[in-house]
Amino acid sequence: MKDYIEERAVEIANYIIESNSTVRQTAKKFGISKSTVHKDVTERLLQINPALASQARKVLDTNKSERHIRGGLATREKYLHLEHQ
Repeated sequence: MKDYIEERAVEIANYIIESNSTVRQTAKKFGISKSTVHKDVTERLLQINPALASQARKVLDTNKSERHIRGGLATREKYLHLEHQ
């Protein structure tokens, strides 16, 4: 694996852990695709730093389990703003 990919995987994991961010937010921040973020954290990082991969995975799993709630809140917010216009 190329050095820059390893460095990116570690950087991405640290960002996810520190900011508690989602795959989409992380992809946007680093200018890469969601699949690349996911692959870096779940596969590549496992070979480089398993402990860091585990921490990042916990955050991503939490975000995934809460996403239906966030989606509902976003929809609610959208319609509340439409009523007040």
